Amino acid sequence: MTTSGRPPELSLRISITDRCQLRCLYCRPDRGASVPRPERALSFEEILRFVHGLRSDSEVRKVHVTGGEPLIRHGVAGLLRMLATEGIPDLALTTNGQRLAQMAEELKGAGLRRVNVSLDTLRPDRFRALARGGELSRTLNGIEAALRAGLTPVKINTVVMRGYNDDELADLVRFALNRGCQVRFLELMPIGCARAEFHRRFVSSFEVRARLAESFDLRPLPYEVGQTSRSFVASDSCDRRGLVGFISPCTQSFCLGCTRIRLTCTGRLVGCLAQGTGRSLGPLLRSDSPQAVRIVNRIVMEALEGKAQRSGFENAMPMAYVGG
Repeated sequence: MTTSGRPPELSLRISITDRCQLRCLYCRPDRGASVPRPERALSFEEILRFVHGLRSDSEVRKVHVTGGEPLIRHGVAGLLRMLATEGIPDLALTTNGQRLAQMAEELKGAGLRRVNVSLDTLRPDRFRALARGGELSRTLNGIEAALRAGLTPVKINTVVMRGYNDDELADLVRFALNRGCQVRFLELMPIGCARAEFHRRFVSSFEVRARLAESFDLRPLPYEVGQTSRSFVASDSCDRRGLVGFISPCTQSFCLGCTRIRLTCTGRLVGCLAQGTGRSLGPLLRSDSPQAVRIVNRIVMEALEGKAQRSGFENAMPMAYVGG
C-alpha cells in the first residue's frame, strides 16, 4: 500500500521474447547472439500468474507487451486474450510492424486495445541500413492494417539519430498527421550497443522540437508527473492536426513519479531501464503457492519504492534483453 492507504498504480512492460527478425543499430549487435539466455522464457501461464498476483495488492492500469519482437512468439494472441480477461484498462503492444498486417484483426479480436509501431525512417534504403533486415513496406502496411482494425491510437516511435534520420523529422510528422497517427520522437539512450556511437548520433528533444517548429505550430499539452512523453498538438498550414510527443530520458528525465516495472522474457524484474539487470523472479513465478505470490508482490513493491532520480545510464545490456 502507498502512504495514502490506496493501492499503488502500476504500469507493467512485459517482454515475451528477446528474439527479433531485425537488428536495429541501437538495439542489437550486427551479428551473433544478442544476449545469453541462461534461463528459459516464461510461459504465458506464468506471465498471467504475475499479473493476476499483482492485482491482489496493486492497481494495474496498464500492461504493455514488448520484446524483442512480440509478434514472432507463437500464440501471442492467446496471451493477449488471457490478459484481457484480467480487465486491464490499457492493454497495448509495441512492434516493429513486420507481421502486423497479417495479425492486426486477430490481435484486436483477442482484446488488444492499441499498438506502438517502431518506424525510424520512411526511406526503404535507410530502413534496410538502420534495421539490418525486414522491409519498410511491411511496417507501413502494418500501420494501415492496425488503423483499419481499430488498434488506436496508433503511436509511431522514432529514435532520432544524427546523420541517419534527423533530416526526416518533418516528413514523419506529415506521415502521421495524414493518417491520424501519433508520432513520438525518442532520444537515443547510451544502452547496450548504442553506447559506442552515442555521442556522435545523439540528438536532443530540444533540437528536434526546434526543427519541427519551423514547419508546424506546436502547442504543449499539460504534463503530468511520471509521464514518459511530453506531448504537443502539431498543426500545419493545411490545418491538419495531431499529437507529437518527445521522450527525453537524457535531457528531461521522467524518474519522478515513475510507476513502470519491467518483466523480461526470462522472468527478471527490472525497476529502471537505465540501471541494473534486475532480480530473477523465475522460480517464484513457476510456483502457484500463495507464499510465492506474496514474495513476488513484496519484491515488486520494493522495486517501486526504490525508484529515485538517476544520475546516469549504467545499463550495458542490449535493449532487447531489458524489454524496451
